[in-house]
Amino acid sequence: MRRIAVVGAGHWGPNLIRNFHDKQRSAVARVVDRDAARLAQVAARFPDIAVSDDAEDAFGDRGIDAVVIATPTVTHHPLVLRALEAGKHVLVEKPIATRTDEAEQLCALAESNGLVLMVGHVFLYNAAVRRVKQYLDAGELGRVYYVSMVRTNLGPIRADVNAAWDLASDDISIVNYWLDADPLTVSAVGGSWINPKVEDTVFATLRYPGDVLVNLHTSWLDPRKNRDITIVGDRKMLTFDDLNLNEPIRLYDKYVSDEQTKVGFVDTFATFRASVRDGDITIPQVALGEPLRAECDEFLECLETGKRPLSDGRVGARVVRALEALARSTQAAGREERIAP
Repeated sequence: MRRIAVVGAGHWGPNLIRNFHDKQRSAVARVVDRDAARLAQVAARFPDIAVSDDAEDAFGDRGIDAVVIATPTVTHHPLVLRALEAGKHVLVEKPIATRTDEAEQLCALAESNGLVLMVGHVFLYNAAVRRVKQYLDAGELGRVYYVSMVRTNLGPIRADVNAAWDLASDDISIVNYWLDADPLTVSAVGGSWINPKVEDTVFATLRYPGDVLVNLHTSWLDPRKNRDITIVGDRKMLTFDDLNLNEPIRLYDKYVSDEQTKVGFVDTFATFRASVRDGDITIPQVALGEPLRAECDEFLECLETGKRPLSDGRVGARVVRALEALARSTQAAGREERIAP
């Protein structure tokens, strides 16, 4: 049974503690947090788990196999670096770091030491996201034209990173996974109203190989919680609503008929109707489990077998590279920025 230390018992930490402390494949041996009140809550809920306010207690414990880090983004790099130097396998929440060179440093260190480095891009372990990937790989939608992604809510408002670093990292990881590609360029604008120089809302457009456009709308300053994605292909179209637990995916047999539109110009309503196919809507049944549970299981499997995680450090580093270019574009009032490979 693997012994795990969880560093960070705040917003996401309790879910990680719950999943890893099942006492079957793993057990949480120690929880670290600087907030005494949080540690008291952990101690009351899990009296068999040691608690402390210093991460070195976890890094220096030879009985701990792996460290799970769920702390503010700006602390990810130094904590992961220290954990890897101590010989611990690491699962760190996304994004892996705030700079590409730091992310690549962590990847190189993990690889040279034979350690598992996994990033918590939890949507890659979502059953509906994986079903969409199956449709795309099978060519069900045909050639993909564009992807539109909306990720909004009212809060939580952060001061350490902006809305893109907090929210767009999920969407970029999803699209990279779906398209088996990294974005080539990005253009973005944002607005800061709550905290100076911290964008509360970001609108971004990324260009992927094959002339695929991806539009992102991220905001923690919105009256409604939205997790909506639309994929438009030349054969079919698809929508994904992560908040719809019963029917997250809808597949639309809709497209514009090339044969009809090539004949003359559309000057009547009947001709217009003939140029657009409006077929059935299919709602596939998706057995939704807990994506975080699947992510934690993958981490444990990688510790047991040595396999490479789906969301490994290199995957996380590519997301950071795109986010850095997005930040440069935002600072330059929307100038299109190339994302260096």
